[in-house]
Amino acid sequence: MTSASGSEPRFIGIDLSSPVLRVAIVNNDGRIEERREVRIDADQLLGQVAQVVSELRGVNSNIEAVGIAIPGLVNRQTDRVIASRDLPLAVRENLHSEFMKATGARVEIENDANAAAYGEYKVGAGRGSRDMFYITIGAGIGGAIILEGKLWTGASGFAGEFGHITIDTEGLECECGNTGCLETLASGPSIVRRANDRLYRDGTSSLSKLAINKNFTADDVAHEAKNGDDFSMMMIERTGKYIGTGVASVLNLLNIERVVLGGGVMDAGELILNPIIQEARRRAFQPCFEATQILAATLGADAASIGAAMLARDATA
Repeated sequence: MTSASGSEPRFIGIDLSSPVLRVAIVNNDGRIEERREVRIDADQLLGQVAQVVSELRGVNSNIEAVGIAIPGLVNRQTDRVIASRDLPLAVRENLHSEFMKATGARVEIENDANAAAYGEYKVGAGRGSRDMFYITIGAGIGGAIILEGKLWTGASGFAGEFGHITIDTEGLECECGNTGCLETLASGPSIVRRANDRLYRDGTSSLSKLAINKNFTADDVAHEAKNGDDFSMMMIERTGKYIGTGVASVLNLLNIERVVLGGGVMDAGELILNPIIQEARRRAFQPCFEATQILAATLGADAASIGAAMLARDATA
């Protein structure tokens, strides 16, 4: 596949899933060649996207398409954003067509977890596998399924909602309306909540001096765990056990070849990966567990922008 000028095409990947607009020019092999980061202003989102796409087209004239990773439920069949806690209704109502108008480019939109999964599958920790389940653990918990090399999104585009697997039937109410969802126990905010609850009963953690202002984050918990703080290590280990319980259900249901875990909470590295694997081994049907590799993602914060660009690339194939 080549552009009219004979040079290889490039693709723009845009990630809207954090407070910062992450934008990258990605080549045919999934390598980032240029990037931009802009603080998102929801009221000016279309203009921000149009401006940064225009800037990047000035850098590279071979831009062929734009992929955008959306934090929310996306129906690819209708190109509609059905729900998003981060994007106001007025912005998402006709988001796809508005992006097309604003940028003057072919635009593909996809759920952010699906986009990140596709990036990891093509050029990250999932590379070389046939089937993969991807989990992202950050402000929320998302998931995505890739079967035979293609995203499997279900009847209406919403498959893979890993964060809403029930872990504790008598647990806290989730924003989805259920109680005891994994997201209420293992997302970044949930880790902070659980740590705050425990800190009032355990003053030995190095985090306890921050608890007065309640301004520490899940990243701080991971950092203190890496520094050997017993309390933080316990919190990360328990988080890993919750996630591992959910992973075991995925293994039993899909008998998947590879599970890849990404998102900010995975910055704790082996301190969280090992308990996930151990709990999955303990709870899964052993033949299913033994057939699966459980790995940490490798693309970091670039996963969704790379994956969105790759989805834009492959939509032309």
